[in-house]
Amino acid sequence: MVNEGIRARELRLIADDGSQLGVKSKQEALKLAEQANLDLVLVAPKAKPPVAKIMDYGKYRFELQKKQREARKKQKVINVKEVRLSPTIDTNDFNTKVKNARKFLTKGDKVKVSIRFKGRAITHKEIGREVLDRFAAETDDVATVESKAKMDGRSMFLMLAPKAEK
Repeated sequence: MVNEGIRARELRLIADDGSQLGVKSKQEALKLAEQANLDLVLVAPKAKPPVAKIMDYGKYRFELQKKQREARKKQKVINVKEVRLSPTIDTNDFNTKVKNARKFLTKGDKVKVSIRFKGRAITHKEIGREVLDRFAAETDDVATVESKAKMDGRSMFLMLAPKAEK
């Protein structure tokens, strides 16, 4: 809320240099802000009485946007890559999948390892669980198991996250 948009009758006023001016009526506060060629900005609307500050609103909004942009830059986007296996996967295929998963994990992505059971293979879930456990053991130097192997329909999933660097 700015200037005329402020509804409160009484405000705790803070000058543009940060000093407290005490509790003033809305009209007095607006007059003081106008004399200083600045805006009256509501800083803490929930306080009793609400806190308003005399400042340049345009400059304040610009600084706020600048801070948000900086925060967005520092944010790291984590992608989830998927590696699909079968319960009857052979050694060389398995090693290739492990190599791909290692590559994803070193880049900082999470890896979702899934096994799709086809036909009657679903009756032997323990085989799929063994394959996933072996996969987790192969990648334990670069990854931590985020969620254990669990069934979802005809598939079994395991989530691996890259190990945090010290």
